[in-house]
Amino acid sequence: MATFDASKLNFKFMNYRHIFVGISLFFIAASFALLLAKGINFGVDFTGGLLLQVKFEEKTADVAAVREALAGIGQGGATIQALDNNDIMLRFQAEDEQIRKDVLNVLQEKIGPLKVMRVDKIGPVVGSELRTDAAVSLVLALIGILIYMAYRFRFRFGAVAVAALMHDVIIMLGAYSLTGKEVSVTFIAAILTVAGYSLNDSIVVLDRIRENWSRVRSLGIEELVNTSVNQTLCRTINTSVTTLLPVIAMFIFGGEVISNFAFAFLVGIGVGTYSSIYVASSLLVEWYKRSPNF
Repeated sequence: MATFDASKLNFKFMNYRHIFVGISLFFIAASFALLLAKGINFGVDFTGGLLLQVKFEEKTADVAAVREALAGIGQGGATIQALDNNDIMLRFQAEDEQIRKDVLNVLQEKIGPLKVMRVDKIGPVVGSELRTDAAVSLVLALIGILIYMAYRFRFRFGAVAVAALMHDVIIMLGAYSLTGKEVSVTFIAAILTVAGYSLNDSIVVLDRIRENWSRVRSLGIEELVNTSVNQTLCRTINTSVTTLLPVIAMFIFGGEVISNFAFAFLVGIGVGTYSSIYVASSLLVEWYKRSPNF
């Protein structure tokens, strides 16, 4: 039986780098335009809202049933947390008193008798602190990555890896702005996870470039990068596909909250795979051509 030899791959990725860098710049500009014009649909964790705790009297609280009931009044995106067998914690973006009444009415109608245990308003100061903490955590992560990559490889390798990472994050934010999907605290976890995934892909490619770096003068930077990307291409595709399959299942069958979380992974995996091949590598080629001795 014939076997596939990955070492024979010889795609000329860098021949088309200017086209794909142009595509990336377009999507980055479009993402910034969306963020400025439309903004982001921040969830209750960031904007403040209504917190409601109820205790059902006759039956065990089922999160799926509660969400289905709330979806009927347009509140299917609420954050729902089961505290014990009968207690449910609900968080809504709006603070409207009418929403509270509608929620209680539909839960009593669809689920059963209940008792209100707690009603609170979450202030916007908490949301502001969360936004600041999220931004700081992302900046610190990028600085840490740059320092590690500069120490482990070369400074330019770290710089292009961080640039590719920022490219992925900006486009992910643009996708959320375009679709209007809610950004909650779980989104921060998703975006940091995707950042780690994307960085891992970039490091695999850049590490192979580093291993082949001694041949840069004989092969030329473009051919060296083409060879390195081809050598890691099968690994990149296999990793992306095997990660993508369960994420697609989460997105389709996971319900409103989980699918919203999975959406970040879908966008991140696609953009991260693309950026590890074209963004980081292309920037490295352009940098070397302009300053080979840096």
